[in-house]
Amino acid sequence: MSAHPYHAFVNDFVHGLSKACKFRQGGFPPAPCPPLALDTPKTMVFSPHPDDESIIGALPLRLRREAGHQVLVVAVTQGSKPERQAERLVEMQGACGFLGFDLLTTQENGLSGISPKARQADPAAWEDAAAIVAQLIFEHRPHIIVLPHEGDQHSTHQGTHFLVMDALRRIGPYYACHLVLTEFWAALPDPNLMVESTQADVADLMAAISFHRGEVVRNPYHVLLPSWMADNVRRGS
Repeated sequence: MSAHPYHAFVNDFVHGLSKACKFRQGGFPPAPCPPLALDTPKTMVFSPHPDDESIIGALPLRLRREAGHQVLVVAVTQGSKPERQAERLVEMQGACGFLGFDLLTTQENGLSGISPKARQADPAAWEDAAAIVAQLIFEHRPHIIVLPHEGDQHSTHQGTHFLVMDALRRIGPYYACHLVLTEFWAALPDPNLMVESTQADVADLMAAISFHRGEVVRNPYHVLLPSWMADNVRRGS
């Protein structure tokens, strides 16, 4: 018999993770969501890949459920594998529909070459992509834009940051909004906002990530979302 109760705690934790990996992935009916008012404010989320909209969805989900925002998710890319791009968009539609988000696309199969390197190597193609994003922003005029921070250590996440910032520069002084910078691959060096999530919100975000079946079947990272959030609390303290 153990001399302390933490063996049982860790064993239960490992057992819970193992059990959650076998749960159904996606296909859930939409989570309860309040109706939108006609003049509702808008939050626009720029998702570098399908699944990022759910991984960093804590604040957008609260804005949708508690503040009545319409959450517009932009599928910046649809992944790097051409054979999976159409399927990944379908998975993203399922995740967004479950959370009560509206999905917007950029072009067929999404944008490509969204990285700091591509921004320097092919300015003309980059300007075309920035024009697409600028048009989406100008058309919907969101009150809040959610995008990765500049140092989020994945080239597509970094590229998405610069793409949105370049699009905003194209629009110029005719539009103003709040920017929320997210983190996943690397932490923000000097964060100034911590967003609390309820247990129900975390569970729904995990369920939303599970809609991305083609990804989580090879790596069930959706079940690690509570651990990541707990680590964020540690950092924030």
